[in-house]
Amino acid sequence: MLTSGEVVDLELGTPEGSEAGFRHPAVLVTAQRILDAEPSVVHVVPLTSTIRPFGSEVAIEPDEVNGLYATSAAQCQHIRAISPARISGVRGNVGTVVLTQLRESLAIILDLP
Repeated sequence: MLTSGEVVDLELGTPEGSEAGFRHPAVLVTAQRILDAEPSVVHVVPLTSTIRPFGSEVAIEPDEVNGLYATSAAQCQHIRAISPARISGVRGNVGTVVLTQLRESLAIILDLP
């Protein structure tokens, strides 16, 4: 069963333009109550090791819990809806503090209250 905040490896295929593509890590941001119902689509925020000064990106430091190997930026501006079948593995979990930061950034991007 999937858990909100998990760092997952995805198979995204060939990218178009500035999209994330190929095999790519991402953070699962779908609400846990939705994940518990085993949805056919989940929402992820791709990660990159290229750190930029974008206000829409959240920096995540690697640790033994999240399974990252380098400081990564969660690219909230690139949120994607994907089939869970695209998830090829789970590295770890970013935890509630980082997950909250991601959701706050998404709320700003999507103009949610």
